[in-house]
Amino acid sequence: MDLTSPWLPPSEDESRAPRSSPTARSAMRCVRLLLGCTTAAELLGTVLAEGPGWITGEGSALYLLDSAGMLRLTASHGLPDWVHERYGVIDPASELPAATALRLRRPYLLSPERTSVDYPNRNAGMGTGMVALIALPMIVDERPIGVLALALAHRGTVPRRDLDVLETLGDACAHRLAHLLDSARAGARPAGTAHPGPGGEAGTDGRSAALAHPMLSLAVRSAGHGAFERDLVTGETFWDATAYRVVDRPVPPDGPPTAPDLDGLVHPEDLPDVQAALAEALATGGPYRIEYRVPRRDGGVIRIEETGEVMLDVHRRPVRVAGLLADRDRAGAPAEEAAGGGGGGGAPAAGARSALLLALTRALSRAVTVRDVTTAVTDVARPAFGAASIVLDLVDEGRLLPVSHTVYGGPRRTELTRLADLSEGVMQHSLARSAPLFSEPATTRPGGGGPLTPASWAVLPLVASGRQVGSCLITFSTERVFGREDRTLYSAFAGILAQSLERARLYDTHHHRATELQRAMLPRTLPRLPGIASAARYLPSTEGMQIGGDWYDLLRLPDGRIGLVIGDVQGHNAEATAVMGQLRSGLRAYATDGHDPAATLARTSRLLSELDTDLFATCLYLTLDPADGTVRAARAGHPSPVRIAPDAAAVELDLPGGPPLGVDPGQPYHLTVGHLAVGETLLVYTDGLVEDREEDYDESVQRMLGGLELWARQAGPVRLGPAAALERLADLLTLNVTERRSRPDDVALLLLHRSSPVQ
Repeated sequence: MDLTSPWLPPSEDESRAPRSSPTARSAMRCVRLLLGCTTAAELLGTVLAEGPGWITGEGSALYLLDSAGMLRLTASHGLPDWVHERYGVIDPASELPAATALRLRRPYLLSPERTSVDYPNRNAGMGTGMVALIALPMIVDERPIGVLALALAHRGTVPRRDLDVLETLGDACAHRLAHLLDSARAGARPAGTAHPGPGGEAGTDGRSAALAHPMLSLAVRSAGHGAFERDLVTGETFWDATAYRVVDRPVPPDGPPTAPDLDGLVHPEDLPDVQAALAEALATGGPYRIEYRVPRRDGGVIRIEETGEVMLDVHRRPVRVAGLLADRDRAGAPAEEAAGGGGGGGAPAAGARSALLLALTRALSRAVTVRDVTTAVTDVARPAFGAASIVLDLVDEGRLLPVSHTVYGGPRRTELTRLADLSEGVMQHSLARSAPLFSEPATTRPGGGGPLTPASWAVLPLVASGRQVGSCLITFSTERVFGREDRTLYSAFAGILAQSLERARLYDTHHHRATELQRAMLPRTLPRLPGIASAARYLPSTEGMQIGGDWYDLLRLPDGRIGLVIGDVQGHNAEATAVMGQLRSGLRAYATDGHDPAATLARTSRLLSELDTDLFATCLYLTLDPADGTVRAARAGHPSPVRIAPDAAAVELDLPGGPPLGVDPGQPYHLTVGHLAVGETLLVYTDGLVEDREEDYDESVQRMLGGLELWARQAGPVRLGPAAALERLADLLTLNVTERRSRPDDVALLLLHRSSPVQ
């Protein structure tokens, strides 16, 4: 294969590896799950969640061919706004990776060298010099379906066995999509219409082609049922022509059609039930089923059964809803079930509204931070209310600052920001009066008119424990009258939202203070040393209080020597941070007194054993003489340092270790003497840099070493200069960590490069 990455043939050990290896088992399970997926978004999410851990997720996408023969971005994860805007639709004749893969009909791999040159924007999860990108063409029986693009954590070469796994996953996605498309065509094509084109739309029926949507066919289950899809990120909803006929609504003459407003479609008595059921489905994800009534244009009612599924992304956020609408009377439902909606309509409206508030309360109760609350409002409350947008402002030093746009991407972010600016005055007015405001038909609306002016709206002051927390604007795309029950419902929601925001802001404040405390215990800057370049990074854990006990230090020692310290205190809480501060101070004192690394660790271990704590710590301490490159080092249960040579060799130093600090205070530590030549670089780190729950630890270390060798081959210190090269390398190392779905451990690293001998 003519791929752009230097391939390594499988070693003898690899060729003899049993078929039940962890990678094979992971791929087999993923394939089985892929064959049960029902949408492109679910396929991509399954690959990222269930595939091998070296598929990073960030920067991955799935493109489908549409009726015009263009590659259209259908599902994605971790792509920045500019990618959606610039590469949302790709011409297969272009030179972009997805187009090239489809044209060549074979996998197209951009090696880390290529991604760093061709795609230098690090926000895309590429351009790292350590992350590869592969585009897998999805082709079934010579029929092109689309392209699956995945970002890989391979830093260096990509082994052949991993390519085989990727091709298998791509083939599974292709066959599943082909099956879904074929099934949809067979069930959705009326008699007498033309055969669908490559994208699944009819080729001669102009109206059908206009109403088609690239993903709509994936939701169709059987003939006679209307299909729909809601994009919860953009707010767009698409219906097919059958869906309009099921609810006795005219098909819009010009497509693509958007769905009727929920408030204007569902019978008023059933609306609270539907909103409550929808809120619960959005909060939990997965399949759902709702029954409700729709008024006919002739005065009767239609009993509708809505069956769908809420698709979640890898972060468990709802991103898409797809399903079917069926007329239950035509389907032969029992007559005794004819009453009511939302499962029968037996519950009174007051009980249904209570159920909706309960569902919203559950969603908000799981929110921890202000961003979590905003996400819950965006993902659950907005679609449950049938709202076009929700703008959430928080009181900050007497001013209202919008926060809703922070959980959106693409055009929605800009739209919400502009809407927040237009509505600022009415939101401040409502908060000052501590009373909600509701629009009425033909009344003045927020902003005084314009393209973003909503048809109707509600402004809710958010007050908790007598304190002004913020203000909330809920907008609707159609005019509506807010009755007494509606106003009571929104006022109750405002109280729940205000309490959640107050709690979340308190958490954010405590977390910010804890983080500031931890950062205050770490060096603000590294000392500038003659003949030496250095760089450091620290990332807190994303679990618990998001603080911990990792630390690093770069010390000036007597006689011109330099000391490097890296340590990791057990735990991720305030106690671990406090113990870390004491150990850092104690070790610094022992080191500057002139003790060698072994003696320094022994004294620090005794210090930890005398503290009132049950925690222990790993630590690595080494000294460097810049004049001759002599290195003296000792290790207390910590990962070994890595030496990176200019000839592209990256190896762990052979450094015998002792027990972690505080475990056995009487145990001495072994002192190792080595040498760091001019032009070589040392890396010391905590295990959070390489540790991944989805991958063997030793394999993670080997991947890191491969990436370091790649960095050295690119002659970074020579091309960029030592200081700039180390800063870039530190970014590359930590970028791979930030792309993970979670970070259960802290990450600290310290890089040191010997550029010249010191006289």
